[in-house]
Amino acid sequence: MPKTFRSNLPGTAVTAMLTVDERLRVDAASSGVFRAHHRVDTRDVLLDVREHRAGAVLVSVRYCEEDDQNSLHRVVREIPRIPTIALLTQVTNKTPQALLQLGHHGVRKVIDVRVPQGWDDLRQFLSEECGDLVEQESLKNLGCLVENMSHECWTFFETLFKASETVTSVCQLAVRFDMLPSTLMSRFFRVGLPAPKRYLAMTRLIRAAYLFENHGFSVANVANHLEYSSPQSFGRHVRAMMGVTAADFRRLYSRTMRAMI
Repeated sequence: MPKTFRSNLPGTAVTAMLTVDERLRVDAASSGVFRAHHRVDTRDVLLDVREHRAGAVLVSVRYCEEDDQNSLHRVVREIPRIPTIALLTQVTNKTPQALLQLGHHGVRKVIDVRVPQGWDDLRQFLSEECGDLVEQESLKNLGCLVENMSHECWTFFETLFKASETVTSVCQLAVRFDMLPSTLMSRFFRVGLPAPKRYLAMTRLIRAAYLFENHGFSVANVANHLEYSSPQSFGRHVRAMMGVTAADFRRLYSRTMRAMI
């Protein structure tokens, strides 16, 4: 059994398949920016992503030179929304073929750490590119759709998306705004806007649609990521908000699933 992630630690959680000596170097370079959980089996890597919310997969080019890459292909294919990064620590006569195979399997990012700058690039990528991607993409699209948005409105949506991964109620959301739940709700009611609960519910469904684009994720995996009490609870929420089952929601709103149909 792989060691469970310690989610209370800072930095991006990364599941990694590295050689023994590379593990020490990666751990030394993490510097609170990310935390690597070392695995020797791609089944454990998939478990980390599906159930322990790993934000990226780090795989050694040297590891791939010696190992069958078919299992790695499964990882990249099943979790396309989770970045997979190839780490290059040295070059051998097998390296060019290994890199070609990694690209063929869908790995699009290679970081060369044979020079000091490479470690800085790795830290920067894991801190900036492997953060909350759905938040970044959603806010970018929102900014394009709504012109001249006030600072207060932008702050609301920014806080909403940041909170929606773990916040499940208006009471918890109100804490983020440092106000009473009744005060938050009354402000929306007075100007005739939908209740904050509906904004939170729809934002969580945006996250669900994004997670479903990893077709290796089950309904239970998505429910776990969004901290629903059970897959059934998630299914009831989807039906109440959208009038469809969780499976139909995935088919209708996941870009990956639409492309496969």
